Amino acid sequence: MELKAFIRHGVTWARWSLLVLAAGCWAESADTDPRAIELLERVDTLYQQDSARAIMTMSIVTPDFERSLSLESWSLGLDYALVRVLEPQRERGVSTLQRDNEMWNYLPKIRKVVKVPPSMMMGSWMGSDFTNDDLMRDVSLVEEYRVQLSETDTEYQLDLTPREQTVTVWGAMEITIRKADLLPVRQRYFDEDGTLMRVMEFSDITDYGDITLPATMTLTPMNKTGHQTTVTYQELDFGVDLTEDFFTLNNLRRPF
Repeated sequence: MELKAFIRHGVTWARWSLLVLAAGCWAESADTDPRAIELLERVDTLYQQDSARAIMTMSIVTPDFERSLSLESWSLGLDYALVRVLEPQRERGVSTLQRDNEMWNYLPKIRKVVKVPPSMMMGSWMGSDFTNDDLMRDVSLVEEYRVQLSETDTEYQLDLTPREQTVTVWGAMEITIRKADLLPVRQRYFDEDGTLMRVMEFSDITDYGDITLPATMTLTPMNKTGHQTTVTYQELDFGVDLTEDFFTLNNLRRPF
């Protein structure tokens, strides 16, 4: 799950195929395997549901600095998301809105809304290891990727390769799921040459009402030594009363 996976509950929160696995360790099946599709659909909607609100902490570590942000977010399906910085005070009110395939940032210090152009989609979001593009996935993984299922005694592995029409920077993805509870363990992202570029790990299994999810997601880029971003949910509510009218530029600018 990418950043949208946690913002739209959605990690969202992230576009993921190892072409070759360790010989003899995994038993592979065709990408049309109904079980593979079922598991991928579960991962695709795990944090999203229909609508959601969350309070979370994002901790960012680099060789040059460490910082922590408190965030509030709302989401509606795959097409609408709004996230707002609560703390630190100096960044309070900085917000990001996504409607369909468009994105805007609001900077309260200068009271300005800035539309994010396509050329900036791979830029860092709030100095983290997530990108603007991670927030913008508005098509399901089932629609975007072919999937193959393999397994060990304790885990399922989904190997994802992009379909011909899919626009993505990733040449492949792996998603590992525990058999015991069908919750994600990790996601690995590869470039077109098969080089591992980043790893997302899931931990701290927590009950949110009737839904059980990992409360913590840690994203580690493999090409940036000493970089890591961790997202931890403090609150997560599903089925909240939201409509498309909530996700507007006026609400993006709304003061606390």
